[in-house]
Amino acid sequence: MIAFVPLESADVQRLGLGQRLAQIRRNRLVRQNLVLFSGGLVAGVGGFVYHAIAGRILGPETYGQVAFLIAVYAVGTGPALILVVVLARYTAMLNARGDPGVRSLLARTVRLIAIPCLLFILLTTLFARPIAAFEHIGSTLPILILGFSIALIWQVAIPRGILQGLQRFTALSLNLSLELLIRTTVVFLLLKAGYAVSGAMAAVFVGLVFVFCLGLYSLHDHFRGTGTRVRLRVMAGFSLTAAAGIIGVQILYNQDVILAEHYLNGHDGGIYGGLNKIGTILFFLTLSVSQVLFPRVVEAVAKEQHPGRILLSSAGILTALGAGALLVFAVAPGLVVGVLFGPSFKDAVPLVFPVGVIGLALSLDNLLVQFFMAVHDRVFVPILALGVLAEGVLIFLFHARVGQIVLDVLVALVGLLLLLTIRCYLLLPTLHAESVKEPEPVLT
Repeated sequence: MIAFVPLESADVQRLGLGQRLAQIRRNRLVRQNLVLFSGGLVAGVGGFVYHAIAGRILGPETYGQVAFLIAVYAVGTGPALILVVVLARYTAMLNARGDPGVRSLLARTVRLIAIPCLLFILLTTLFARPIAAFEHIGSTLPILILGFSIALIWQVAIPRGILQGLQRFTALSLNLSLELLIRTTVVFLLLKAGYAVSGAMAAVFVGLVFVFCLGLYSLHDHFRGTGTRVRLRVMAGFSLTAAAGIIGVQILYNQDVILAEHYLNGHDGGIYGGLNKIGTILFFLTLSVSQVLFPRVVEAVAKEQHPGRILLSSAGILTALGAGALLVFAVAPGLVVGVLFGPSFKDAVPLVFPVGVIGLALSLDNLLVQFFMAVHDRVFVPILALGVLAEGVLIFLFHARVGQIVLDVLVALVGLLLLLTIRCYLLLPTLHAESVKEPEPVLT
């Protein structure tokens, strides 16, 4: 007679947990997020290390010049961010319908973007001397390198956008991380060699040159054959939608710092500036989720699949990542402030967790904005504009203390999240393959 030994409930739970973990590991969306998250994390750490090296070697006065130039460079990357989104969406549409037009898209976009790149380099050359004099920079060389770097990041955006649209997240992750690794290595070598501000900016340029070549190599399999000629004018309408979405989100996490600096005294303005940076850590930590979401949604709608499931899963992944950061903010806020800014920012400690919630709300807002851009919904634009306006008006009305401005921003971002969620709920049942198609242009 065979004796059956019943499984203990713990065994069943362990088996169930193991199966669930295995299922998660096999999930394509999770794997893609993990790959891109890793690259973004390395890039983020590399950015901090770059500034730490420059600050320690150059000292406060000279580092201030580097910080100014990097801030200008960051503003100059705005068009690149828009270009990445536009190309990612168009590439995802080509990929979903099996259209071999990537080679044509790459070649024609590189040629088209070369025109504003050359114009920008020319303008930088003309104004390099007055800019250097205004910022008390002893040489025009760092300004010239800055101009070339901004022009080059617009070109780097082209292979990055195409890689994102093709869902080649390993190549994209490598591209993002290697840029900062090379920049950090080169800045250390050049600063040690005595090249100061010019060396710091040259490190940025060298990193961009490398990853531009790497991006082209990552797409070399599309260079074979003739392919089909793509119609760049098809992307024009979506470019405006993408610009509205990206600029709107950027204003959301920058205008509060500007207004706080205006309304608060010097000490409190600095405290709020530090808090804003802590909140944006969570935003950039989870940015890879929206980068994966974007082409997956375009593909799902084009193939009449279920973009809502991808959105829900992405929101879950983002929230899980954000919850981990929030746990650290809640348990050790003093440590977070101390490591990032030092003891002089101790007044920020009680507000670390609330700004973490702000960072999570901003991340979810951005996730929904990316979703709307992927399906080329335009209704979200006035909703986003309303959120930007509400944030500014609340700070204008209530700005007596740092905590009051934190509450203003929290209310604005959570309110925006609610409105965007309602719009998404109404939009999802109407999405079909025709939703992502653009009107055909008369001329090519």
